Amino acid sequence: MATRAVVVLVLAALLALAGAEDPYLFFEWKVTYGTKTLLGAPQKVILINGEFPGPRINCSSNNNIVVNVFNQLDQPLLFHWNGMQHRKNSWMDGLPGTNCPIVPGTNFTYKWQPKDQIGTFFYFPSIGMQRAAGGYGAITVVSRLLIPVPFDPPPPESDHVVLIGDWYTKDHEAMARMLDAGKGLGRPEGVVINGVAGPAAPSSPPMFTFEAGRTYRFRVCNTGLKASLNFRIQGHDMRLVEMEGSHTVQDMYDSLDVHVGHCLSVLVDADQKPGDYYLVASTRFIHDARSASAVIRYAGSSTPPSPDVPEPPAGYAWSINQWRSFRWNLTASAARPNPQGSYHYGQINITRTIKLMVSRGHIDGKLKYGFNGVSHRDTETPLKLAEYFNVTEGVFSYNQMGDVPPAVNGPLHVVPNVITAEFRTFIEIIFENPEKSMDSLHLNGYAFFGVGMGPGKWSPELRKTYNLLDAVSRHTIQVYPRSWSAIMLTFDNAGMWNIRSNIWERHYLGEQLYMSIISPARSLRDEYNMPENALRCGKVVGLPLPPSYAPAR
Repeated sequence: MATRAVVVLVLAALLALAGAEDPYLFFEWKVTYGTKTLLGAPQKVILINGEFPGPRINCSSNNNIVVNVFNQLDQPLLFHWNGMQHRKNSWMDGLPGTNCPIVPGTNFTYKWQPKDQIGTFFYFPSIGMQRAAGGYGAITVVSRLLIPVPFDPPPPESDHVVLIGDWYTKDHEAMARMLDAGKGLGRPEGVVINGVAGPAAPSSPPMFTFEAGRTYRFRVCNTGLKASLNFRIQGHDMRLVEMEGSHTVQDMYDSLDVHVGHCLSVLVDADQKPGDYYLVASTRFIHDARSASAVIRYAGSSTPPSPDVPEPPAGYAWSINQWRSFRWNLTASAARPNPQGSYHYGQINITRTIKLMVSRGHIDGKLKYGFNGVSHRDTETPLKLAEYFNVTEGVFSYNQMGDVPPAVNGPLHVVPNVITAEFRTFIEIIFENPEKSMDSLHLNGYAFFGVGMGPGKWSPELRKTYNLLDAVSRHTIQVYPRSWSAIMLTFDNAGMWNIRSNIWERHYLGEQLYMSIISPARSLRDEYNMPENALRCGKVVGLPLPPSYAPAR
C-alpha cells in the first residue's frame, strides 16, 4: 500500500507540473537618450537602462517574457521583437500597424512567449527612424531541458552575442526629415560591433577572451539599416549551427555574409596559436567599403593581432552560392523533441502565389517605395485595433494591391496596404527586386522556407530550381539586385502581420504591407483576445470591447 501511495503522489506531482505555467522572466526598461562618441564624434543614441546596445533577453523556449517599458524619450515609442512569432498574439508585435505607441512619460508592459521557438533574434524601436539611434539588443532562446542540442560534447564554453551593423552619424530625427523632404540617406559612415565603431587598434582591450582548446558560440545579427556585412574571425574557421531559429547542417566557413535583419550562430574552436586575433565585419555591395573590428585574446596572450586581415569576398555570385549551401538539419530536434524535418513542406500543394515586386517612384517630388504599385502609410488607429473593433471604414480598405504586379508601371498609390489570406492555406510568395541595390525582406509572425532565388524575373518554370527538401526555416530572406527570391509557408497564425523591407530607408518610405489572417472560428484556440492593458488611440478610444472569442475546444 505504501508503494502504491508513493506512485500516486509521484503521478500527481507530474500532472501538476504538466499543467503548470511556464516560468516567467521580468524586465524593467527605462528608455532614455544618451551621448556616445562613435566614429570620432559624439552623437545622440537611445539607451535602455543606460546601455547601448540594450540588455540581452536570455530565455528558454516557452518562457513568459514580461518587459515593462518606461518611455523617457520626447517621442512616442514601440519595441518590435524581430523574429518572434507571437503565436496567436499579434497584440505584442510592437509595430504601428498593431499597437498604439507608448507616449512620452508613460509605460507599457509587453508580455509574450517564444512559443516553440529556439535561436537567435533581436529587438529594436520600430517607430520612424529611431532604429538608427540604437535601442536594439539581442534575444537568445535556448532549448528546454532534456531536448537534445546537435552539438558535439562538451557544450560551448561561452555563448557570445555579436551585434553588427552599419552606422550613420546623422541624428535619427534629421534622417527622418531628410527622407520626408525627398532626399536619400546616402552611404553609411561606418560599422559598429556591439556598440563600438571603427577598426580596433592592436592595443585595444579584448571584446572576447578564448581559452585554448575550448569551443565558443557566437550569435551574430545584422542590426543595421542598409548594408549587408561580411563577418569573419582572423585565422579561425566557423561552423554554422543555427539560423533564425533553425539548426542547420554544420558546414565550415571562413566568412559569412549576414544581411540586414538576419541572425545566425557559429561555433568557433580556439585551436590556433595563442595570441590576439581580429573579429571583423565589413560592408558588402556598396562603394567606399567600411569595416569594424574587435580583438579576441587567448588567455595570457601578449602577442598583438597580425595586421594581415583577410579581405571580404567580392561580388554577388559568391554570396548567392553561399546561400545555396545553407541546409536545414533534418535530424536535429528544434524546440520540441521531434526532428525539424518531420514537416515535408515540399509535398504540400500551393493554394496561392503572391508576387511582390518592389515599386519605386516620386510623389510630389518625393521618393517613395512600395509593392505592386502601392506604397504603405501608417494610420492613426492601428490596423489591428480598427479590425478588432470593426471600425475599418475611414482607416483602411482590404486588398488595395493585387497578387501580381501591374502590367505597366504607373504612379504609386499611397494608402494603408492590407491584404488578406485564408487561414491555414499554403502560400508561395515571390519577391522581385528590380533595383540596383540589395533588399532584405522579413515576415512577422511566421517562419518560412526560403526555397529559391536567382537573377532576373521569376517565372513558373523556375520552380524546378527550388529546394523542396531542406531549405532553412527562417523569417528573413535577401533579394539581390535585379533578382528574385521565393518563400513558402502556411498562414496558420491568426493576426495582423507585417511584411517589410529591412532596408530601413525603403521601409520608412513605404516598402511594407500587412497581412490580415482571420480564423473563421473566432476561437481562443486560434487567437487571443485583446489584452486588458492594451493601449488605445485613434477611433477605438472609448469604444466598448467587442465580444470575446469563443473558448478553445
